[in-house]
Amino acid sequence: MASTIITNGVPKKTFIPLENNPEVFSHLVHHLGVSPKLGFYDIYSIDEPSFLAFLPRPVYALLFICPQNVYHRARDQEDADLKPYTGSGEQEPVMWFKQTIGHACGLIGLLHAVSNGGARDYILAGSDLDKLLKEALPLGPNPRADLLYNSQALEDAHMAAARKGDTKAPLPEEDNGYHFICFVKADDGHLWELNGGMNGPVDRGSLKPEEDALSDRALSLGVRTFMQHAKSEDLEFSIVALGQAME
Repeated sequence: MASTIITNGVPKKTFIPLENNPEVFSHLVHHLGVSPKLGFYDIYSIDEPSFLAFLPRPVYALLFICPQNVYHRARDQEDADLKPYTGSGEQEPVMWFKQTIGHACGLIGLLHAVSNGGARDYILAGSDLDKLLKEALPLGPNPRADLLYNSQALEDAHMAAARKGDTKAPLPEEDNGYHFICFVKADDGHLWELNGGMNGPVDRGSLKPEEDALSDRALSLGVRTFMQHAKSEDLEFSIVALGQAME
Protein backbone atom coordinates (compact mmCIF):
# COMPACT_ATOMS: atom_id res chain seq x y z
CA MET A 1 0.00 0.00 0.00
CA ALA A 2 1.02 3.64 -0.37
CA SER A 3 2.70 5.52 2.45
CA THR A 4 1.84 8.94 3.82
CA ILE A 5 4.79 11.31 4.06
CA ILE A 6 4.61 14.67 5.80
CA THR A 7 5.88 17.39 3.42
CA ASN A 8 6.02 20.96 4.73
CA GLY A 9 3.59 19.94 7.43
CA VAL A 10 1.09 18.48 4.95
CA PRO A 11 0.42 14.72 4.65
CA LYS A 12 1.01 13.42 1.12
CA LYS A 13 0.34 10.02 -0.39
CA THR A 14 3.66 8.62 -1.61
CA PHE A 15 4.37 5.59 -3.76
CA ILE A 16 7.42 3.36 -4.06
CA PRO A 17 9.25 4.65 -7.19
CA LEU A 18 8.98 2.47 -10.28
CA GLU A 19 12.10 0.74 -11.53
CA ASN A 20 13.20 1.97 -14.95
CA ASN A 21 12.37 -1.30 -16.66
CA PRO A 22 10.21 -1.84 -19.79
CA GLU A 23 8.84 -5.11 -18.39
CA VAL A 24 7.69 -3.29 -15.25
CA PHE A 25 6.08 -0.53 -17.34
CA SER A 26 4.33 -3.03 -19.61
CA HIS A 27 3.10 -5.03 -16.61
CA LEU A 28 1.58 -1.93 -15.05
CA VAL A 29 -0.32 -0.72 -18.11
CA HIS A 30 -1.51 -4.23 -18.97
CA HIS A 31 -2.76 -4.57 -15.37
CA LEU A 32 -4.76 -1.36 -15.82
CA GLY A 33 -6.31 -2.46 -19.10
CA VAL A 34 -4.01 -1.75 -22.04
CA SER A 35 -4.01 -4.54 -24.62
CA PRO A 36 -0.98 -6.87 -24.54
CA LYS A 37 -0.55 -5.93 -28.21
CA LEU A 38 1.21 -2.80 -26.90
CA GLY A 39 4.50 -2.78 -24.99
CA PHE A 40 7.56 -0.79 -23.90
CA TYR A 41 11.11 -1.17 -25.21
CA ASP A 42 14.52 0.14 -24.20
CA ILE A 43 16.21 2.62 -26.54
CA TYR A 44 19.97 2.06 -26.36
CA SER A 45 20.99 4.88 -28.70
CA ILE A 46 19.21 7.69 -30.54
CA ASP A 47 22.19 8.37 -32.80
CA GLU A 48 22.95 4.87 -34.11
CA PRO A 49 20.35 3.63 -36.66
CA SER A 50 21.25 -0.03 -36.12
CA PHE A 51 20.02 0.20 -32.53
CA LEU A 52 16.65 1.50 -33.70
CA ALA A 53 16.09 -0.82 -36.64
CA PHE A 54 14.55 -3.67 -34.61
CA LEU A 55 11.92 -1.52 -32.89
CA PRO A 56 8.27 -1.80 -33.98
CA ARG A 57 7.08 1.39 -35.65
CA PRO A 58 5.30 3.66 -35.23
CA VAL A 59 6.52 4.59 -31.79
CA TYR A 60 3.57 6.25 -30.09
CA ALA A 61 5.41 7.77 -27.13
CA LEU A 62 8.78 8.04 -25.43
CA LEU A 63 9.46 7.98 -21.72
CA PHE A 64 12.58 9.97 -21.01
CA ILE A 65 14.23 9.45 -17.61
CA CYS A 66 16.43 12.39 -16.75
CA PRO A 67 18.69 13.26 -13.78
CA GLN A 68 17.17 15.98 -11.62
CA ASN A 69 20.01 18.47 -12.08
CA VAL A 70 19.75 18.31 -15.88
CA TYR A 71 15.99 18.54 -15.71
CA HIS A 72 16.12 21.69 -13.59
CA ARG A 73 18.66 23.37 -15.89
CA ALA A 74 16.56 22.53 -18.92
CA ARG A 75 13.04 23.33 -17.70
CA ASP A 76 12.84 25.41 -14.51
CA GLN A 77 12.71 28.79 -16.26
CA GLU A 78 10.27 27.62 -18.90
CA ASP A 79 7.96 26.13 -16.28
CA ALA A 80 8.08 29.33 -14.24
CA ASP A 81 6.91 31.23 -17.33
CA LEU A 82 4.22 28.67 -18.23
CA LYS A 83 0.66 29.71 -17.46
CA PRO A 84 -1.11 27.08 -15.32
CA TYR A 85 -3.16 24.77 -17.54
CA THR A 86 -6.95 24.88 -17.21
CA GLY A 87 -8.08 22.60 -20.05
CA SER A 88 -10.61 19.78 -19.92
CA GLY A 89 -13.01 17.88 -22.13
CA GLU A 90 -13.10 16.71 -25.71
CA GLN A 91 -11.45 19.88 -27.03
CA GLU A 92 -8.13 19.11 -25.30
CA PRO A 93 -5.36 18.24 -27.77
CA VAL A 94 -3.92 15.93 -25.10
CA MET A 95 -5.01 14.56 -21.76
CA TRP A 96 -2.65 15.90 -19.10
CA PHE A 97 -2.39 14.83 -15.48
CA LYS A 98 -1.06 17.02 -12.69
CA GLN A 99 1.04 14.98 -10.25
CA THR A 100 0.05 15.21 -6.59
CA ILE A 101 1.20 11.74 -5.47
CA GLY A 102 4.78 11.57 -4.24
CA HIS A 103 7.24 9.49 -6.32
CA ALA A 104 4.57 8.87 -8.96
CA CYS A 105 6.30 10.60 -11.88
CA GLY A 106 6.86 7.22 -13.53
CA LEU A 107 3.20 6.32 -13.17
CA ILE A 108 2.09 9.71 -14.49
CA GLY A 109 4.46 9.33 -17.44
CA LEU A 110 2.97 5.93 -18.27
CA LEU A 111 -0.55 7.32 -18.07
CA HIS A 112 0.40 10.16 -20.41
CA ALA A 113 1.93 7.66 -22.87
CA VAL A 114 -1.09 5.34 -23.11
CA SER A 115 -3.83 7.98 -22.77
CA ASN A 116 -2.89 10.02 -25.85
CA GLY A 117 -2.37 9.57 -29.56
CA GLY A 118 -2.45 6.19 -31.23
CA ALA A 119 -1.80 4.24 -28.03
CA ARG A 120 -5.23 5.11 -26.70
CA ASP A 121 -6.79 2.79 -29.28
CA TYR A 122 -5.26 -0.13 -27.35
CA ILE A 123 -7.13 0.54 -24.09
CA LEU A 124 -9.63 -2.26 -23.53
CA ALA A 125 -13.26 -1.23 -23.20
CA GLY A 126 -14.58 -1.54 -19.66
CA SER A 127 -11.10 -1.82 -18.11
CA ASP A 128 -10.02 0.13 -15.02
CA LEU A 129 -8.05 2.51 -17.24
CA ASP A 130 -10.94 2.98 -19.65
CA LYS A 131 -13.25 3.89 -16.76
CA LEU A 132 -10.65 6.19 -15.21
CA LEU A 133 -10.04 8.14 -18.42
CA LYS A 134 -13.74 8.54 -19.13
CA GLU A 135 -14.23 9.93 -15.64
CA ALA A 136 -11.15 12.17 -15.98
CA LEU A 137 -12.00 13.64 -19.39
CA PRO A 138 -14.50 16.36 -18.32
CA LEU A 139 -12.50 17.34 -15.23
CA GLY A 140 -10.09 20.23 -14.85
CA PRO A 141 -6.49 19.64 -13.72
CA ASN A 142 -7.10 19.72 -9.96
CA PRO A 143 -10.20 17.47 -9.85
CA ARG A 144 -8.46 15.18 -12.34
CA ALA A 145 -5.42 14.98 -10.03
CA ASP A 146 -7.75 14.19 -7.11
CA LEU A 147 -9.28 11.38 -9.15
CA LEU A 148 -5.86 9.77 -9.59
CA TYR A 149 -4.92 10.43 -5.97
CA ASN A 150 -7.99 8.56 -4.73
CA SER A 151 -7.99 5.71 -7.28
CA GLN A 152 -7.53 2.37 -5.56
CA ALA A 153 -7.18 0.58 -8.90
CA LEU A 154 -4.29 2.87 -9.85
CA GLU A 155 -2.60 2.41 -6.48
CA ASP A 156 -2.93 -1.39 -6.63
CA ALA A 157 -1.50 -1.55 -10.16
CA HIS A 158 1.39 0.73 -9.27
CA MET A 159 2.34 -1.12 -6.10
CA ALA A 160 2.27 -4.50 -7.86
CA ALA A 161 4.54 -3.16 -10.61
CA ALA A 162 6.90 -1.37 -8.19
CA ARG A 163 7.69 -4.69 -6.51
CA LYS A 164 8.21 -6.55 -9.79
CA GLY A 165 11.58 -5.08 -10.81
CA ASP A 166 15.01 -6.68 -10.75
CA THR A 167 16.40 -4.34 -8.11
CA LYS A 168 15.33 -3.77 -4.53
CA ALA A 169 12.47 -1.29 -4.40
CA PRO A 170 13.48 1.95 -2.63
CA LEU A 171 11.51 3.20 0.33
CA PRO A 172 8.82 5.81 -0.38
CA GLU A 173 10.70 8.43 1.63
CA GLU A 174 13.92 7.98 -0.37
CA ASP A 175 14.73 10.51 -3.09
CA ASN A 176 15.18 8.72 -6.42
CA GLY A 177 16.91 11.66 -8.13
CA TYR A 178 15.21 11.39 -11.54
CA HIS A 179 12.31 12.81 -13.55
CA PHE A 180 10.10 10.91 -16.00
CA ILE A 181 9.03 13.00 -19.00
CA CYS A 182 6.68 11.72 -21.68
CA PHE A 183 6.85 12.77 -25.32
CA VAL A 184 3.83 11.71 -27.36
CA LYS A 185 2.64 12.29 -30.91
CA ALA A 186 -0.94 13.39 -30.33
CA ASP A 187 -3.94 13.18 -32.64
CA ASP A 188 -3.27 16.74 -33.81
CA GLY A 189 0.04 15.59 -35.32
CA HIS A 190 2.12 17.56 -32.83
CA LEU A 191 4.76 16.37 -30.39
CA TRP A 192 3.67 17.12 -26.83
CA GLU A 193 5.83 17.12 -23.73
CA LEU A 194 3.79 15.80 -20.82
CA ASN A 195 5.11 16.10 -17.30
CA GLY A 196 2.85 16.15 -14.25
CA GLY A 197 5.38 18.26 -12.38
CA MET A 198 5.11 21.20 -14.81
CA ASN A 199 2.28 23.72 -14.99
CA GLY A 200 0.76 22.00 -17.99
CA PRO A 201 1.40 20.22 -21.29
CA VAL A 202 3.78 21.82 -23.79
CA ASP A 203 3.37 21.71 -27.57
CA ARG A 204 6.86 21.15 -29.02
CA GLY A 205 5.83 21.46 -32.64
CA SER A 206 4.28 19.66 -35.59
CA LEU A 207 5.42 16.36 -37.05
CA LYS A 208 4.86 15.07 -40.56
CA PRO A 209 2.36 12.21 -40.97
CA GLU A 210 5.20 9.72 -41.42
CA GLU A 211 7.15 10.98 -38.38
CA ASP A 212 6.55 9.21 -35.07
CA ALA A 213 7.70 9.99 -31.52
CA LEU A 214 11.10 8.45 -32.26
CA SER A 215 11.68 10.29 -35.53
CA ASP A 216 14.73 12.51 -35.81
CA ARG A 217 12.59 15.66 -35.75
CA ALA A 218 10.72 14.48 -32.64
CA LEU A 219 14.02 13.76 -30.89
CA SER A 220 15.32 17.21 -31.81
CA LEU A 221 12.15 18.86 -30.50
CA GLY A 222 12.13 16.81 -27.31
CA VAL A 223 14.82 14.59 -25.84
CA ARG A 224 17.80 16.41 -27.34
CA THR A 225 16.73 19.69 -25.73
CA PHE A 226 17.62 18.06 -22.42
CA MET A 227 20.87 16.55 -23.67
CA GLN A 228 22.27 19.99 -24.50
CA HIS A 229 22.06 20.88 -20.80
CA ALA A 230 24.03 17.82 -19.68
CA LYS A 231 27.55 18.10 -18.34
CA SER A 232 30.22 15.39 -18.41
CA GLU A 233 28.98 13.93 -15.14
CA ASP A 234 25.32 13.91 -16.26
CA LEU A 235 25.18 10.78 -18.38
CA GLU A 236 22.54 8.70 -16.63
CA PHE A 237 19.77 9.20 -19.17
CA SER A 238 17.35 6.49 -20.22
CA ILE A 239 14.71 6.29 -22.95
CA VAL A 240 11.87 3.79 -23.28
CA ALA A 241 9.61 3.59 -26.32
CA LEU A 242 5.95 2.58 -26.52
CA GLY A 243 4.90 0.62 -29.58
CA GLN A 244 3.24 -2.54 -30.79
CA ALA A 245 4.37 -5.67 -28.98
CA MET A 246 6.83 -7.87 -30.82
CA GLU A 247 5.54 -11.22 -32.00
